[in-house]
Formats: sequence, structure tokens, C-alpha cells
Amino acid sequence: MNIRRFAVVGAGQMGSGIAQVAAAQGLDVIMTDIGESFLIKGVKTITTQLDRSVAKGTLSDAEKQAILGRIRPGTDLKLLADVDFVVEAASENEAIKIKIFEDLDSICPSRAILATNTSSIPIGRVASGTRRPDKVIGMHFMNPVPVMKLVEVIRSLATSDETFELTWNLALTLGKTPALANDFPGFISNRVLMPMINEAVYCLYHGVGRREDIDTVMTLGMNHPMGPLALADLIGLDTCLAIMETLYAGFSDSKYRPCPLLKKYVEAGWLGRKTGKGFYEYP
Repeated sequence: MNIRRFAVVGAGQMGSGIAQVAAAQGLDVIMTDIGESFLIKGVKTITTQLDRSVAKGTLSDAEKQAILGRIRPGTDLKLLADVDFVVEAASENEAIKIKIFEDLDSICPSRAILATNTSSIPIGRVASGTRRPDKVIGMHFMNPVPVMKLVEVIRSLATSDETFELTWNLALTLGKTPALANDFPGFISNRVLMPMINEAVYCLYHGVGRREDIDTVMTLGMNHPMGPLALADLIGLDTCLAIMETLYAGFSDSKYRPCPLLKKYVEAGWLGRKTGKGFYEYP
């Protein structure tokens, strides 16, 4: 199948980035969300990213306009009635994702592949509400999508070889480097990353070190480009907590127990960069 009509469900940080990358590669993109305000913010995010590229001289104004012209925002999932490929990029909530996939299954043509950008929820579970589990797959982009090269491709037990190959090749078409992960909670990336972030939060919680010192140890001592607490703020503390809860529930292993301090920050609404405060402040 030749993928020409591409759709993204969710216009947030991840969804808008996926839409931008797809449109930049010449795909016609429909970007949906539940409210007009989310779409306006998503288009603004894409425009800001493209403006930076124009200012750097890596993109012409005509190319910028062409990319924006290939993105069609809308609030009605019925706009996806003739798409070839959908990437769901809604919030990291299992019930929300399963409901979206049920709706997509009833709206999208039978040929369409339904991919989820989930960062931790098993793909087979997301596919369970559809009549096409063979056409459901995980396509986990990294944040920020226009910059990061990796895409985890996760197939469930039911995912067909054809679906896997099309998704793998699509990742390559989008200029990404795909990596195969099997269908376990957290896959590869977050099964390794999130316990490290969680342990950094425990270090802060137990008073082992200050936030700056914890991040300095990991950036200068372990050669990480960003400290774990600063990275958690970038990802979103609510997302970090959701992933840790998925890992904890999926494996019933105490090593995945979310740090109480992480829970407190999320309960307080301190979610990181997107709210202006997390482990650091973003005025």
C-alpha cells in the first residue's frame, strides 16, 4: 500500500511534531483533536518550529508554507474516513486510547493501519477494542519529534508482517531510524529510561543530592546530554508517572514503584515545562 493520506490524532507536543515531520516529507496530513483551541496551539507550535528553520536558512519561506498547506486541522474524527495510516498521539491514558481506537476502527477504511504513539501501554491491549488487531502497531516517536531520529516500532502478537513492514518503511520515509521492540510494558526505551528518572527523583526525595547536583552527576559523569530531572520536566511529570504506573502494574515488581515525590508534584499540578514548574522553574 502506498501511504499518501496520513492522520494524527492529538495536536499536542507529540502529535504536532509527528504532523510536521509527515508534512515535511510530502504527505497530506489530517491533524485532529477534541477542541479547536488544541488545534490552534498545535498549528502555532508547528509554525514556530518552521520559523526557526527559516531563520537558520535550512528552510525557505516557500517550503514552510508548503508544509503548513499540507496539514489540515479538524475536530471531527470522521475526517479520517479515507486515510491510509493513523498515528494516535493522545494522552498516556489506557482508557482514552482504547476508546479512540474503537472509534478509529469504525471510521477508518479497512485498509488503514492504526498506530499508537503510546510510550508504555501494551499494543495488544490497545488493539483489543478493534476488529483489525493485525493492522494495529506501536510507533513510538521521541520528543522533540522533528529533532529526534529514533522511532520504536512495536508489534503485538497479532500484528501482521505486512503492517510491520509498512510501518518500518514509513519510519524510514519520515527520515527516522526505526528500532524493533516486542510488546512488553514500557517497551525498550521507557523500561530503561523511566526507572532511572524515578531513581533520580528518589535521590532528591531522600536528600541524597540537590536537583542541580543530581543532574550534573549524570550529565558530566555519565555523559548524558540532559540530567534526569530536567529530562523529566521536558517529558512531563504526569507522563513519567503514568509510565511508571504502567510498568508497576504490568510487572508487579517493586523496582518500578513510582517515587512518592513524583506523585506529589503531579498532584500539585507541577508537571514540568508545560506548566512552568516541575523540578525546575520555567518562568
